[in-house]
Amino acid sequence: MQITTEEVAGCTQIRSWHETPPHRNSGALQGFFGLVNCARLYILPAFLQVRGTKLAMANAQASLARTSFGRTSRRDRWWATTLLVFVVLTSFVIYATWAAFQGNHYTFGPYISPFYSPELFGDSAHSWFGPKPDWWPSWLVFSPALLILPFPAAFRLTCYYYRGAYYKAFWADPPSCTVGEPRKTYRGELSLPLVLQNVHRVFLYIAFVFLVILARDVWEGMWFVNPATGQTQFGIGVGTLVLAANTTLLGGYTFGCHSLRHLIGGYLDQLSTAPVRRRAYECVSCFNQRHMAWAWCSLVGVAFADLYVRLCSMGIWSDWRII
Repeated sequence: MQITTEEVAGCTQIRSWHETPPHRNSGALQGFFGLVNCARLYILPAFLQVRGTKLAMANAQASLARTSFGRTSRRDRWWATTLLVFVVLTSFVIYATWAAFQGNHYTFGPYISPFYSPELFGDSAHSWFGPKPDWWPSWLVFSPALLILPFPAAFRLTCYYYRGAYYKAFWADPPSCTVGEPRKTYRGELSLPLVLQNVHRVFLYIAFVFLVILARDVWEGMWFVNPATGQTQFGIGVGTLVLAANTTLLGGYTFGCHSLRHLIGGYLDQLSTAPVRRRAYECVSCFNQRHMAWAWCSLVGVAFADLYVRLCSMGIWSDWRII
């Protein structure tokens, strides 16, 4: 007996015959049986395997019970970070709201609190357009901070990182990764009010304007009035460094924004074709890698800058002159 092999429709088929090979007219018949063998050996098992996998997945999904709120198999202190975020953000909101409604003790010498800058209307020398306007409602408490704070507050509120942080801390959505949450459905940010989070890029543009103004405040914080001569002279105090540190931290937070990273070059398919934009993209990505750190440091920094100016204005702290 002679045994040979041949390829039929991608399948190796073994032929056997006696001394005389088969007739040439049997080629079509052999091709047909080769296709049948290929289907039997490969296509049918693959189909059965896929069907079995789908059935197994369906059975597995049907057997999974919904995890109750707070239930998890994690053994670490997953709640610690969520609790810390809740405490810090709550403390900041309470302090910032209180400071914004005070309407006083927000300037000291050449310094102005970042909560009140720019001072569009007010009684200090930093005011741009004079005292409180006549159109301000008499029943509403007036404070220069109420005119400008909503913009940087909205920038942080719609920030991609902060959204993930306060969704967990305040809404338990979810409390942490792989931890059971209270809701039963998920709609994402496709309906009101969460769909408004998409205006984040608009507030990014406004944040750049605030950075320029705060940098100007640092410059003005270097010029002090000499009480002996009444002349303005250059100097650096601790307050100058506090305002400079606050502006630096806010700049690092803003320049690491995810929207800015996309705007600079994230939407391009090939950054190599735009070398200048690629360099800018790498720079923004460098800030973006530490976006969480910039977010928290700048949050604490802006609150401390307001506290420093306020306590110096109240006479509780003294501003040390370095130069």
